[in-house]
Amino acid sequence: MDKMKLVESEYIKKDIPAFNVGDTVRVMVRIPEADKVRLHPFEGVVIAKRGSGIKENFTVRKVSYGEGIERVFPVHSPSIDTIEVIRSGRVKRAKLYYLRGKVGKRATKIDSEETKSQSS
Repeated sequence: MDKMKLVESEYIKKDIPAFNVGDTVRVMVRIPEADKVRLHPFEGVVIAKRGSGIKENFTVRKVSYGEGIERVFPVHSPSIDTIEVIRSGRVKRAKLYYLRGKVGKRATKIDSEETKSQSS
């Protein structure tokens, strides 16, 4: 086995759910405050995934008070407590950067797999 992969294998998380671009996820982020740790949710649409192994990361976009916020999370970061898939989206692109130009419902509404299969 490659020495790099051997070292990385002990830091890779095993409890990551399967999610893809277009899915709506809730990422629970650990935020240290004084002597305790608080969990803060960041919920939005996954617009990009890149990398592999320990270097894998994903970008989540949400609109808060009319302002678009994007945040890049390393998948295997110790500051991420859990990743929860809320809705599975069906998209035809690998990167959803076009959502940056959309406003309102058009920016958040991505056809889910369930609605496509039921309407067909």
